[in-house]
Amino acid sequence: MIDKAAALQTVEELKKRGFGAYFCESAEEAKELALSLIPSGDTVAWGGSVTAEQIGLIQAVKSRDDITRIDRDLAKTPEEKRELMRRGLLADTFIAGVNGISRDGWLVNIDGTGNRVAAITFGPENVILVAGVNKIENDVASAMERARNVAAPLNVKRLSIPDPCLKSGKCMDCRAQTTICCHFAEHRFCKPAGRIKVILIGEKLGF
Repeated sequence: MIDKAAALQTVEELKKRGFGAYFCESAEEAKELALSLIPSGDTVAWGGSVTAEQIGLIQAVKSRDDITRIDRDLAKTPEEKRELMRRGLLADTFIAGVNGISRDGWLVNIDGTGNRVAAITFGPENVILVAGVNKIENDVASAMERARNVAAPLNVKRLSIPDPCLKSGKCMDCRAQTTICCHFAEHRFCKPAGRIKVILIGEKLGF
């Protein structure tokens, strides 16, 4: 597990790249900080994030009565779910996780449908990303390696998707129709500054 000093240094490197960056000791502290970064009156959407679920952020967002939510989990059909995901690109605030972070402040994400990396990249004016310190790697290549060979296989297992990595436990560079590794994104700089806010949490969270 990465130590606190290294996590704090990563926060400083993220700030140098224009990201809003914070360190929280606990999941509860991170949840409260994230909620404080969502303005009253906002329309809020989120991508799949085990970390956001684990710290109670998604449930807390669902409980707020001063915001409007775009909740794709309420969709009754695949078509309706896809439409809600499209609408999420126009939300005021978007919540997601991170698959890998380099010590010098790059963010790495892999996505299946692309809605998560699309919203992080462009659309919502306020993006809040939550990540445990276990997501930090020495460099960008290692962060991508983590995303492909740790995060992706674990997410395939969580979602019960029959991709080759379910059995192998590592990326097989598959071309299965069910693959969740369709879109790879590396974010090296945040523009406009502060649009993307990264909350690093001093716990092992998510995949």
